Amino acid sequence: MSSERQSAPGLESERERLESVARDSWYAKGANASLAAHGARIFSRLWRGTRALELGPAEGQMTPHLLAVFNDVVLVDGSATFASELSERFPDATVVCSLFEEFETTEAFDTIVMGNILEHVADPRQLLERARDWLSPNGHIYISVPNAYSIHRQAAVLLGLLENQYSFNDADVHHGHRRVYDPGSLRADVNAAGLHIEVSGGYWLKPLSNAQIEASWTPEMLDAFMELGERYPDIAAQIYVVASATTGRL
Repeated sequence: MSSERQSAPGLESERERLESVARDSWYAKGANASLAAHGARIFSRLWRGTRALELGPAEGQMTPHLLAVFNDVVLVDGSATFASELSERFPDATVVCSLFEEFETTEAFDTIVMGNILEHVADPRQLLERARDWLSPNGHIYISVPNAYSIHRQAAVLLGLLENQYSFNDADVHHGHRRVYDPGSLRADVNAAGLHIEVSGGYWLKPLSNAQIEASWTPEMLDAFMELGERYPDIAAQIYVVASATTGRL
């Protein structure tokens, strides 16, 4: 992918795109809310330091977990709608309304969180390169993305609902996804940005669609299948990596 920055008209189009997603956001609804909470529980086992940067928090499902641990939390979201809501909900955080391509900082962060971000951006490797420069010497980037190998996507292919496991389903389209990662492609983008993967895994063994799960599953069932996905990361609905600019930091 090109490492050139998007043009001003391209960035304006991106802002409009983000506002469209924010006007009918599903991130905090149903199973998606549990997904964000479980991701925060996994990442919090490995969080380090006192300063955190969260990119693309949307409604802020992971943000309370960061505020409970870190003295300084900066939230960056390209949607003015989300940024306004975040400012009201989290007065102790610093909220910046900015596209990632335009965000600038001279501060260094011990923890940078990218929960379900890379599948949205035009150039994920460029974003990872920029985030690498925002890390403190011992800092880490925590990245999660949906997994093309998830068993619900594989089942959809067998049922003829998806052409292949990388095809966009209705949720992908609604969220404005640009790609569907698998473990190998996620590792490739992270490594290409000059980052070193310290930890990797997955969570949420997801056999059905969100709508099917929300219609009949109890919260206890959802929690169990979130945790079960940690045992079978290659076919879990979500995959993650924790990366640093220098190896051996965890």
